Parts: sequence; C-alpha cells; structure tokens
Amino acid sequence: MNGNEHENTFQGDNGDVSLEGAVIAVAGAAGPAGKAVLLRLAEAGATVVGSDADPERLARSVDAARYAHGGATVVGDTVDLLDARATTAWAERIEKDFGRVDGLVHLVGGWRGSASFGETDLMDWDFLEKLLIRTVQHTSLAFHEGLRRSDRGRYLLISAAGATKPTAGNAAYAAAKSAAEAWTLALADSFRKAGGEAGPRAAAAILVVKALVHDAMRAERPNAKFAGFTDVKELAEAITGVWDRPAREVNGTRLWLTERP
Repeated sequence: MNGNEHENTFQGDNGDVSLEGAVIAVAGAAGPAGKAVLLRLAEAGATVVGSDADPERLARSVDAARYAHGGATVVGDTVDLLDARATTAWAERIEKDFGRVDGLVHLVGGWRGSASFGETDLMDWDFLEKLLIRTVQHTSLAFHEGLRRSDRGRYLLISAAGATKPTAGNAAYAAAKSAAEAWTLALADSFRKAGGEAGPRAAAAILVVKALVHDAMRAERPNAKFAGFTDVKELAEAITGVWDRPAREVNGTRLWLTERP
C-alpha cells in the first residue's frame, strides 16, 4: 500500500440499511458467499441480479434469496465473465430491464498454491490471472458508466490479506489479488476525478478477508477454529453496510474484516 491509500477496520452494517430502489449485480453468486450476499441484499430491499458460470448452483442461490424474502426481486443470469462482450451485454441488460444499476459486488474467487516458492507452477498463474484479474477488468469496465450515473454506485472487490503480505507458496495467488486490488483502486480514482470538487458520487472499495468460512465448512471440520476467518454472513453484512456510508468515505479504501498482517 502506498501512502495515498486509506485503510480501516470495518464492522459492517447495523442491520437497518435500506436499499429500496437499488439495483445491485453480484458476480460469482453461486457459492456460499454469493448465497449469503444475495440473501442480505434482498433483505435490505434491493433488486439483486446474480451471475455465475454454473447455472444450477446459481439457481439454488437465487431461489433461496427469493423465497427467504417474499416479494424480493432476485434474478440470475449465466454469464461468462471471461468474455468481455458478454459481460458488457449483461451490464447493459440490467440497466435496460431495471432502469439503473447501483452496484457490482465481485465475489469471483479461487485459490491455487504450492508447498514452496520454488515449486510454484506458472499454470496456477494462468488460471488465477483469468479468474481473479480478468473478471475484475471486464466487470469494472462494463459497469463503470452505469455506476457513475447512479447516485449511490458501488463497485466492491473481495480480496485477501495475502495480497498485502505474500507467503512463499502463494506467489501466484497473492500477485493476482494484488493486481485486482490495483485495478479497483484505479477505478476509484476515475470516480474521484469524475466527482470533481463535490467529491465522488460512486465508489470503488476493497473488502479484505483472511479467508471465508461457512456452516458447511464448520460441519465438516467441527474441531477447527478457523482463526481470523470471516463468516460469509458477516461478509454479506459488511457489503451491505458500504451503501450506508458516503462515497467520499469509502472510495479508494481497503476495508479490513480481519486483522491486518
């Protein structure tokens, strides 16, 4: 991190954030984190549009959010975020169908590592570059103008503490996460410049976790402590809470949900 960036510990929202009227897209919505985020955003009143490459898992996440909150508008689109045109078409379709777009939550993740630095397989980099960087590039470029038009646009990247303090066996993963963070901070600078003296209307921010944990993981490993991990429900609360803070306050920041290394 350079001295011009801001970092702070973030506790999330207090449960009463209202997102009535907001339209929020969630990339990578089929996993446990995606399911929790869809649920929480729907609970806050947002119209939620989830995307994933796995249509069956996405449908389960969408249905869970829709049924948990009667009357909530929660839809799913199968989108290949490695396809720039398909990603742009998705963003345009959301604005056409719902009249606006107020957020993109980037939950696309994945991990590969090695036992030591010397054993690093650059095939891991090829895989992670697409998953962790290219999807950020495509979604940020596709949603940039729509978020600028919003009065509460937010682009939120979920990153890992390992990007700040890489370990020997995580070179590819940490480098990919770091690149994704840099790209997101460049997006934040675009929002800052667009806002001029009045300050940014939209914001791009990074929520940093050590790792994520959910109920199924705890059931599989009942004796594990998962020290420093962030529960996916806590992540969902934190994501929702970003909309309750002024764009000027969160734009270009890292919001830490775990202890800083």
